[in-house]
Amino acid sequence: MPEKLIDLLRHGEAEGGSRFRGRADDMLTRHGWAQLQAAVAEAPPWGHIISSPAKRCALFARNLAEARNIPYTQEACLWEMDFGDWEGLTAAEIAATDAGRLSAFWRDPPNHPPPGGESFQRFQRRVLDGWNRIIGHPARHLLLITHGGPIRLILAEVLGMPVQNLMRLEVPHASLSRLRISTDETGFSHCSLAGHNLNPMNRCSNPSS
Repeated sequence: MPEKLIDLLRHGEAEGGSRFRGRADDMLTRHGWAQLQAAVAEAPPWGHIISSPAKRCALFARNLAEARNIPYTQEACLWEMDFGDWEGLTAAEIAATDAGRLSAFWRDPPNHPPPGGESFQRFQRRVLDGWNRIIGHPARHLLLITHGGPIRLILAEVLGMPVQNLMRLEVPHASLSRLRISTDETGFSHCSLAGHNLNPMNRCSNPSS
């Protein structure tokens, strides 16, 4: 049976520096755009591109789709987590007033979500329900341009990893991960991680931005 590939690409550096940026809709910096260009420069052709509606994902995705004549759509399920009261703040700013809560979030995000934001359970359900729909897309090779949170959730799902350990997965700006979906003669499908952090320009950055 033919294999299917799904590439997960995190957006590049955004204006305003490293901060909790879920629904805050900042644009990419010049460097962030260059990071994404490097990530896709030598990639094989995709059959379809799907992105988060956030500008830091969608503008590059649309540009890439038009340049390479690839169909493009947006999926709201690929938005980053809504960080509520922490939106737009740096980790240092949060730590200055609520260090204990921030530390608990890094250690165990499902049980210590940001105050006033999206519950982890709702975030997880939104992303994984969307992921299960996307898997059924007819294209044999998909590119998803999204955020650190959704990428971590998808990778954890594929790897059978406890969601309490999400922050152990490094997903820098413009990180490119590749998933391979194989179907055997009985119709059983298996998804595996074929590559992670494939962009040579990657530098570790705050996972919340």
